[in-house]
Amino acid sequence: MTHPSGDSAVGSDSTVSVESVVSAFVYGFAPVFNLSQVERFVTTGVGANSATPFNSFSHAPGLAGPDEEFVSINNDTIYSMAQLDLSVGPLILDVPDTADAYFVLQFVDAWTNNFAYIGKRATGTNAGRYVLVPPGWPGELPADATSVHCSTRIVSIVGRWACEGPDDVDRVRKLQEEISLVPLATRDPEGLPEPDPAVPEELMFWERLRLYLQAFPPAPRDVALQQAFAPLGLLERGPSPYVNADPDLAKLLVEGAAQGRAMIEAALSSGADAAVVNGWHQAFHIFDYNDDFFEVGTIDSPEWRISDRAKAIKLRSAAAMGGLWGNHGYEAAYSQIFTDSAGDQLTGDHTYTITFAPTPPVDAFWSITMYSMPHFYLVANPIERYSIGDRTPGLVYADDGSLTLTLSATEPTDPTARANWLPTPTGPFRPLLRMYIPHEAVLDGSYEIPPIVKSDS
Repeated sequence: MTHPSGDSAVGSDSTVSVESVVSAFVYGFAPVFNLSQVERFVTTGVGANSATPFNSFSHAPGLAGPDEEFVSINNDTIYSMAQLDLSVGPLILDVPDTADAYFVLQFVDAWTNNFAYIGKRATGTNAGRYVLVPPGWPGELPADATSVHCSTRIVSIVGRWACEGPDDVDRVRKLQEEISLVPLATRDPEGLPEPDPAVPEELMFWERLRLYLQAFPPAPRDVALQQAFAPLGLLERGPSPYVNADPDLAKLLVEGAAQGRAMIEAALSSGADAAVVNGWHQAFHIFDYNDDFFEVGTIDSPEWRISDRAKAIKLRSAAAMGGLWGNHGYEAAYSQIFTDSAGDQLTGDHTYTITFAPTPPVDAFWSITMYSMPHFYLVANPIERYSIGDRTPGLVYADDGSLTLTLSATEPTDPTARANWLPTPTGPFRPLLRMYIPHEAVLDGSYEIPPIVKSDS
């Protein structure tokens, strides 16, 4: 609240504690981090995806490489990204026929909820027309399009086209040229709320969160929780309460943010409550925190929802930090690993092997991608191989059909190991296994991912 004198009373309530600040930080981390990436896409671009205005696609010209510093970016598909601002009204999305080739358009709202999918698994590979509808839209919609009702006015479309390698890029580029977004009306988008530049940098997270809570209302179930953050200034409208914040409140906000970030990092490194099998953190349900918005292509059933809301919010923050814009497990099952079979941190100081017998059962394809720590970026290497999987040319399988991969920072001398080599960084690393359109055996755990074994000791 603000007194008539103009002095802010925010933070004067004795209920403000570092615990409440930590809770607010964990709650707000996902939207703040997510929208920072939305802003990055429309202003500077990310890697091969050049900056593109709201409501238009940015197409990567090829597979991602180490120059693209984005959390856990994949090296399996070519990206087509669009940041939507539905303040302009509905948008018409036309999708081309991919001739049975895998693709997915994943719809992510401002809170990082995956609320819709268009693609091979969800809608098939024929051409289609869709109308993307803003929250609460009262007007008429075209009859020749499938409606996708969006949960916030800012939405990210994360498009992925399967690419078999350099010789397949031209096919994907043609598909990119055929996908389109067209608004029903001509209006200028509102864009993201602008924080007050006078807010100190150490409080800017809270200023952004304050503005985003106003601009992007959450699911109804979270309204009461947001009300509990009022003593922190997060519900203040008008001038920012953080420009001349009470020193005690400012100290709590800085301390709580540091503790909140550490809590998210700890949850991420421990596997974010994922089942651990042979060291693999099977994060098949880390993106199940959406409990309210289910549109085309999503599965609204108990096994893909998290009933414990506090747990869901913690998972949402960890998922944003470690794998922003990741898919539900039924679209792509993710499993990360930090340690070898002995429980030691994976590092480029050693050579490792992993033997698949059999390889992961999927309807699309699978791969292991190599990432640095702690940022989870792709790592430059002399053979420019950043992932390895069932589409990698030249892999050598054993007579029994098993596949042994070698993970090392130095190039193997054995020809088979060299053919099946996934280069690692010289320091700590984290591989990530992706299984696109996984079989039920993956999701129910009856298929067991093998351990990574140290082979030089």
